[in-house]
Amino acid sequence: MRRSTPSSPALDQRPPADTHVWLTVNRLVPYLWQYKWRVLLALSCLVAAKLATVAVPLVFKEMIDGLDSAQQALSLPALLLLLYGALRFSSALFTELREILFARVTQRAVRQIALEVFRHLHQLSLRFHLHRETGGVSRDIERGSRSIANLISYTLYSILPTLIEIGLVLAILFARYDRIFVLIALASLTIYVVFTVKVSNWRINIRRKVNETDSAANTRAIDSLINYETVKYFNNEEYEARRYDQRMQDWEDAATRSRVSLSWLNLGQQLSIALGVTAMMWRAASGVVDGTMTIGDLVLVNAFLIQLYMPLNFLGVVYREIRQALTDIERMFDLLAVNREVADAPDAIELARGPVFIRFSNVDFAYETRRQILHDIDFSIPAGGTVAVVGESGSGKSTLARLLYRFYDIDSGHILVNGSDLRQLTQASLRAAIGIVPQDTVLFNDSIYYNIQYGRPEANREQVLAAAEAAQLARFIERLPDGYETRVGERGLKLSGGEKQRVAIARALLKDPPVLIFDEATSALDSKT
Repeated sequence: MRRSTPSSPALDQRPPADTHVWLTVNRLVPYLWQYKWRVLLALSCLVAAKLATVAVPLVFKEMIDGLDSAQQALSLPALLLLLYGALRFSSALFTELREILFARVTQRAVRQIALEVFRHLHQLSLRFHLHRETGGVSRDIERGSRSIANLISYTLYSILPTLIEIGLVLAILFARYDRIFVLIALASLTIYVVFTVKVSNWRINIRRKVNETDSAANTRAIDSLINYETVKYFNNEEYEARRYDQRMQDWEDAATRSRVSLSWLNLGQQLSIALGVTAMMWRAASGVVDGTMTIGDLVLVNAFLIQLYMPLNFLGVVYREIRQALTDIERMFDLLAVNREVADAPDAIELARGPVFIRFSNVDFAYETRRQILHDIDFSIPAGGTVAVVGESGSGKSTLARLLYRFYDIDSGHILVNGSDLRQLTQASLRAAIGIVPQDTVLFNDSIYYNIQYGRPEANREQVLAAAEAAQLARFIERLPDGYETRVGERGLKLSGGEKQRVAIARALLKDPPVLIFDEATSALDSKT
């Protein structure tokens, strides 16, 4: 069965906004809950810190009323002052203990999820990687990893503390004063929260557009810079600048809409806070005038207003950042949602080490439905034998190697390795038995030694040098100032085509597999070499 080209990692069919938020949160929770004792202790410290914070204005009220009373003993304000200082220190102490307890939880979650995405990307088929945009994918991983830490930080250090503090303050206001204070506070808080949620949800699509245009611009820049020489060969610097500027213009328009919508959100939030503060202070001042409240009560209400509304100034920002973080994490989790096109069979067996016999039996394959590459291919390669495949460009010579590596599954027929269909073999054992010098040699941006040793990471230095000698690379390396530690540059661009090919040959020889594939491996070498 032929497979269609996979779509972008950012899934086209998304669930409703509230649904995908909870799906994202539910996927994140298990990474945190594996350290449940740290989480529970951190939450306990959070509650203790908020209790101390809310108690501070109560002690301050008693100090003021005590100082205002001529009959009050001088020792009472002194004790209250000591208690006031102890409570403020306790609030800071429990806050920092919460940070210490939760630091490992956050960083470990970021590390585990990033590693899971990285591994999953390597397990996806070649088809996915040929259609992906490297800059966009790397940006999604970068933003997603950063947003996990931000989401945890905003939730534990801003949202939860603020909700606890609001609950405690409203309870104290209800217990000590006229319930009108609570009604005014609840009304203004409700208006603030509803307005913030509604407008922030509306802004999600705007923020998604900002992310998409940012990734597109980043992809355009990376693609152009990677192909620096090609740009220079054809004198197309201005052409590339125009293409990049087109992507940046899309980003500019989306980012501008985001900033304008943010300003309207801020105005609405500040209006709801201003109305609530004015109404409550009016009520408190009236209570002082008619004698039902003391100066200390007025100060207490004012302190509670600060504790209620000051976090809201940041809560709006935090809520917007949380929605943004969820959007970024969602895009990274979308990568994990991409299905593996090629996977081991449940009953897959290991390919035994030793000589390998290969047979292509009536193999048909097409990258796309309308473009048949191989049809009824049938040939055998005996163990220890040599076969040369000759054909015109685009006839499918390199495709044979990709199919043998099982980068794709064939449409019909069989590829047999030692008599077993390769789809019944584990991919790891199959690929361990094959070495290749590809047509397009791409090296890691590391040393020559690292790139040769990559064929067998456990190889010692003598084995690496022997492989370089066999590939006629040793004399060239010895003439370099840094020898084997010479860095080859991104994709090996600091080396010539022939030098890169010889590094690839040395790497394949070092692997020393039963099967060696040379895909036009000497096309860049001179006749003497």
